[in-house]
Amino acid sequence: MCRTGGVPDPAETGDEASTDAAFTALLEDSAEDLYESAPCGYLSTMMDGTIAKINTTLLDWLGLDREAVAGRKRFADLLTIGGKLYHETHFAPLLRMQGELRGIALDMRRQEGGPLPVLVSAVIKRGSEGEPLLIRITVFDASDRRSYEKELLRRREEAERARAEADEARRQAEADRARLADALAVLQRSLVPDSLPAVPGLESAVHYHTASPDQLGGDFYDLFPVAGGRWAFFLGDVCGKGPEAASLTSLTRYTLRAAAHHDPDPASALTTLNAVLHERYTGDGNPRYCTCIFGIVEPGSEHGPTTVRLASGGHPPALVLRSDGRAEFLPTPGGLLIGVLPSAPIGTAETVLAPGDTVVLYTDGLTEARMGPGRDDLYGEDALHAFATDHAPASPHELITALTGLLESFGDGLDDDTALLALGVPAAPSLISPSTSHTS
Repeated sequence: MCRTGGVPDPAETGDEASTDAAFTALLEDSAEDLYESAPCGYLSTMMDGTIAKINTTLLDWLGLDREAVAGRKRFADLLTIGGKLYHETHFAPLLRMQGELRGIALDMRRQEGGPLPVLVSAVIKRGSEGEPLLIRITVFDASDRRSYEKELLRRREEAERARAEADEARRQAEADRARLADALAVLQRSLVPDSLPAVPGLESAVHYHTASPDQLGGDFYDLFPVAGGRWAFFLGDVCGKGPEAASLTSLTRYTLRAAAHHDPDPASALTTLNAVLHERYTGDGNPRYCTCIFGIVEPGSEHGPTTVRLASGGHPPALVLRSDGRAEFLPTPGGLLIGVLPSAPIGTAETVLAPGDTVVLYTDGLTEARMGPGRDDLYGEDALHAFATDHAPASPHELITALTGLLESFGDGLDDDTALLALGVPAAPSLISPSTSHTS
């Protein structure tokens, strides 16, 4: 910008003069100085690789004297052993065929400090007749790039190693889960019988639903003979889940079996179980308990009645489906959870099964199944009584099949283990058949 009258501004005049001086100095920079002090290495070789000319930059990088290099060494002599091998097998043949190469990664030998990673470009200079005269080579320091590539490679190897370790951990976890599932299945089968024995003059059927396949169920049942042609049976539900519940289930089952062989009275068997559980678990400050219904069935003769005597400790009442289409509970009032107190009251009941009658025991997973859109309503004993009335009369197999369908209809509302055990007198002798076991 000029002042009034066209006089130049002093500051502006100084800036322009400084810029002009710098530009003039750049133009006066000699080609030789540009060659020698370039930020990259330059060299020219004969066609056999003998170095004819090399710039100061490259000499400084390699720690060499010009007199020891020019006319005395070949380009390959400046390379590491690996670089020299690559030069002889790839670089030189490709250069002769193509006439030029760009960005080839090589390692050059330094007098001190180890190999120098470089990127090399080369072109053959030809004469007027096209004959090759010499090779011009540029060398760029690739140390930073090599470090970056090594870091990327290291990170990639670490990521691949971490991924491999994660995959191995996942495979190991899956294998561990499979082994645990197998072990739990074997243990679960040891807690309940695989099948029920055939009882002369009676039919029997059972169903066992485990709410979680990854946990041991807390429900248990059994049917076995005792003295005098009688048969003992029981069904119950221990508190908790998993290994602790399995331990309690095992103790409960074998205690009841031993007690029944010693004294087959139902109330006496549950009293013995109560004493064992209370003594075993209360002392360590971790009380464990269960609900249980224990029965003795004495099959009648061909035309005689079949008698069932029951005792219950805090368990839902048994349900009887009569041959005339009625359904009724067998209340056992006053029974207390087994194992809570040193001496627990036991509720008892007795009934006679006529031909076509069936008695069914169940755990509270059935009556406490959740219903409704919000899963807020319990199925309850009233609904179970109505269901049994609708299906009476029914054989044990027919009843268990119907109840299994009912359980399936609850969907995710059935969130607890459920055991069902049914015993019945066939309507006619020809219908007596071996019992079956249905477990899910």
